[in-house]
Amino acid sequence: MTKHTLFVCKSCHRSEEELAEDQACDGKILLDTLTNLAAQQFAPEDLEIKSVGCLWACSRGCVTAFAHPEKQTYLLIDLPPDEEYASALLQFTQMYISNRKGAFIWDKLPDQLESAMFACIPALSATEQNADEEDDLS
Repeated sequence: MTKHTLFVCKSCHRSEEELAEDQACDGKILLDTLTNLAAQQFAPEDLEIKSVGCLWACSRGCVTAFAHPEKQTYLLIDLPPDEEYASALLQFTQMYISNRKGAFIWDKLPDQLESAMFACIPALSATEQNADEEDDLS
């Protein structure tokens, strides 16, 4: 079985202020919080949390992406680097893992994430299937 991956931009920072040399970016803080909480809730073979240098949404606060080769990918933005939001992300992670297509019921989405949902990208396998269907029609 292929792992589910939660990508976390480690360079995101919600403030426009310059960071002190020894101060961690908000993305790194969120990454560390998620990693610690996930270790208590998920088996390593079920979820991999990967840091990414940049997810190209620098003006949008902390950014994460949920991905699996056979499921749609979700991009979430404007996430504060605190435990409340990290917990909400892990609740969403459980919903994502539990559904074979990665779909979720909007009413069950943690309240903290409603405004954070930014993009849903079709699964690569669905994209390939649609291309095959279009080829069949030609």
